Amino acid sequence: CVLVRAAGGLSVCVRVAISISGLSVLPMSNDLQHATIVGTGAMGTLCALLLAGRGTRVSMLGRSADRIATIESERENRTYLPGHTLPESISLTTDPDVAFNASELIISAIPCQHLREVWTKLAKQATPDVPIVSVTKGIEIDSLLRPTEIIQDCFTSQSVSSSPARLAALSGPSLADEIAEGLPAVVVLGCEDEAVASSVQRNLSSSTFRIYTNRDILGVELGGAVKNVIGIAAGIADGLKMGSNAKASLLTRGLVEITRLGVAMGANPDTFRGLAGIGDLIATCNSTLSRNHTAGEKIGRGIPLQKVIETSHGVIEGIATTRSIIQLASRQNVEMPITLGIHQVLFENLPPKEAIESLMLRQLKSEL
Repeated sequence: CVLVRAAGGLSVCVRVAISISGLSVLPMSNDLQHATIVGTGAMGTLCALLLAGRGTRVSMLGRSADRIATIESERENRTYLPGHTLPESISLTTDPDVAFNASELIISAIPCQHLREVWTKLAKQATPDVPIVSVTKGIEIDSLLRPTEIIQDCFTSQSVSSSPARLAALSGPSLADEIAEGLPAVVVLGCEDEAVASSVQRNLSSSTFRIYTNRDILGVELGGAVKNVIGIAAGIADGLKMGSNAKASLLTRGLVEITRLGVAMGANPDTFRGLAGIGDLIATCNSTLSRNHTAGEKIGRGIPLQKVIETSHGVIEGIATTRSIIQLASRQNVEMPITLGIHQVLFENLPPKEAIESLMLRQLKSEL
């Protein structure tokens, strides 16, 4: 806030935007002194930049000493978020005690299928009752738990008390590369605790990164998980060059599947008409920056799944999530034909073109 002398001697307060590493931030109303990021991928690095831009001291916790040393020396995460300098207020460590010391907020940015392994080790070292925000999108195979449920389960198994209300999930259209460049993005924070939600919203939002809150954490996390499966389907359609009509239909019917499963599990249907549903779905199904869409496009062009996985920069969450969603759909007795078709392509060697044709040849029925 800068005092400016106006005509007649009146002093007025003007909000001034500051640009740090492409991120336009408003250094106001910040009451967060220290935060911890668990994970050194693209989203974890982005969150570190967002927090640092608001004046928060950030500790990034990683497992690989070599990777941490490289990022520290280069002051840039060239593997997952290249081109963005890390300010000195961001430190990196492999020591949980150092990372969690005096931390007031923890952001968990670990791929879904690795969450349990990581948080089983960290649960007893994290500061009790410090809010944890998950930016992970997926469903754990076999347990069928959402990311915040996995984290809570790890705390419970380690006999560490932590209120579920202090867990939150950040989701919505959030391609890290675009946000790091300072392009506008609007996301949603799922959290049952209004005080926690308000604090995270206030300390992470900026003039280019806006956060809404939503008490429906189930819907927020489920939307973020299933849209990755539909993103693979949209990528396959693009790889097969099936045109805009087919892709629009996939997105529309994909949203129906997401909503159908969510409502069966007790989520608010309005959540899927918002940022965690249709918003995230549009971004994932149309952007070349989406790993899930890119993977689907390669599969549609005939590249084997294993090669797609091996050549990907980062985890393609939608692949493992497809298995989990099929299990959830069966448990809830919910029909999800697009998800089933993607499962057959990924794990049952069904040619992508045949999967699309089988969807087109399903029994004719009313839309509603």
